[in-house]
Amino acid sequence: MLNCQNICDGVSECLVKAGSSYRPDQLEAFSAAIEKETHPNARWALERLLENAQAANKNHSPLCDDTGIPHLFAEIGDEIVLPAAWLTAIHAGVAQGLRTLPGRPMAVQGNDIERVEQSKGLYDDPGEILPVPVVCKPVPGSQLSVTVLLQGGGPEIRAKTHRVFHKRSIDNVLGQSAEWMAEEVRNLGCTPAILAIGVGRSHAEASIRMLEAMSTGDLRKQSEWEQKITAIVNAEKAGALGLGGDASALGTFLNIGPLRASGIRVVCARPCCCVEPRRSTVAFSSNGSMALG
Repeated sequence: MLNCQNICDGVSECLVKAGSSYRPDQLEAFSAAIEKETHPNARWALERLLENAQAANKNHSPLCDDTGIPHLFAEIGDEIVLPAAWLTAIHAGVAQGLRTLPGRPMAVQGNDIERVEQSKGLYDDPGEILPVPVVCKPVPGSQLSVTVLLQGGGPEIRAKTHRVFHKRSIDNVLGQSAEWMAEEVRNLGCTPAILAIGVGRSHAEASIRMLEAMSTGDLRKQSEWEQKITAIVNAEKAGALGLGGDASALGTFLNIGPLRASGIRVVCARPCCCVEPRRSTVAFSSNGSMALG
């Protein structure tokens, strides 16, 4: 039977894998970008980034010194019976994984004001980095799946959530998003990026849609608009690590949610850096079995 220890250990393994390895679609995208790159310096940078990823995967070590803030996306099957304290077990698994990876100690000590001012310093324990509240989604079936995303600080600085007057035009909404991303990718530094965009009815929902895009996106399966946005950003020629070149972005992950009758759409756009989305998914069955992907 599925129990809390299963969940804790599985989430811990999932976090370590998210923080130390590229997914197959990322590896393929980097290899393809190296083949196509016409700028020698940018090609060299892409090759080094790929070598870094291969070394991290082999050694189960962090892809980047900024090991990220855990964001979790859970899909709960409508037939699964979960043990009491299952959500507490997920949090315990995050802390265990951060200690194993290891994560960089980044949690700020103190009360509300002291944390804002960072006046009490940091905890030494990387497990003190609490995850962002878990986003839960009901799905058919008898599994609990948990996707771990590790979000770095650079992309957060360059991300944007904003209302757009849609003017009954998808070109206007996503065209503006592409323009934002082109500007921010030039300043990101840690390129090539993967662009994550969510469209929703509120700022909170747009952000969740952006996280879902990161959780499910596949660089091998790009829609027409995902390809258009990537092309607009690549036309700026920021290139790998900002050195100039053809691959400023490897692709786009886009998620458009339910929308309401209104003159605006709310868009959350985030230029994920060259090691992101750092993600992995673990799936649990009622019998306690686990699959890590």
